[in-house]
Amino acid sequence: MNSELRQEYLAALGLKSWALRATAEPAAASQPVAAAPIAAPPRAAQPTATQPTAMPPIAAPPSATPPSAAPAAREAGVDWPELRARVAACTRCGLSATRTQTVFGVGNLHAEWLIVGEAPGADEDRQGEPFVGRAGQLLNSMLRAVGLAREQVYIANVLKCRPPGNRDPNPAEAAECLPYLERQIALLKPKIMLAVGRIAAQNLLHTDKTLGSLRQQVHRFGASAVPLIVTYHPGYLLRTPTDKRKTWEDLKFARDVCSRV
Repeated sequence: MNSELRQEYLAALGLKSWALRATAEPAAASQPVAAAPIAAPPRAAQPTATQPTAMPPIAAPPSATPPSAAPAAREAGVDWPELRARVAACTRCGLSATRTQTVFGVGNLHAEWLIVGEAPGADEDRQGEPFVGRAGQLLNSMLRAVGLAREQVYIANVLKCRPPGNRDPNPAEAAECLPYLERQIALLKPKIMLAVGRIAAQNLLHTDKTLGSLRQQVHRFGASAVPLIVTYHPGYLLRTPTDKRKTWEDLKFARDVCSRV
């Protein structure tokens, strides 16, 4: 990636390019991420790839069976066309009565990265595609910042229907809809999942922990234990641009984890 393009992507995230000082520690030159397409400041007291044998902390899977374990069997063995048809016709919860249309997901069916949000918003409900509008444009910039095009990843939501007024999904709605996402994951077999936003992270990990406490860790999702990284939602970043720097750190962390899978 050339310098001008890199500056454009970082500018879209509201970030400034950094350059390593001449007095930087020599060990930094051995970091595998030094060859990444985007320069970024070293993180103080943060695990890096300078020790190849050291892996990021991995959250232990919950001992209890996730609430969606039994309903997940409803979609077992279903292929992409049938799964899409089931989502389009779904009436498993009350959201089916208020939606304009379902929002199944979009992207590369052989993608290594799966981006998972919370639920469709008003724009998504009208267009039938996740992450459109300003939040979608920022997500595209976030992906480009780590060398990915939107067409290279797969994007979906925990919920396939928009909650009225963009309210948070309730637990029953999430439980009914999660099996669809679980089947998408089984078909995709992604190398890494990026959960954007607190609601998505809490539903995927069956936790009530804050987003801040879930960041910068390698969680595992489902029976295949797909690595899952948590970061901020693009919509939140539009309202709180000061957290874009943290998101940049999360994206680099996810890229590093994916390179090890």
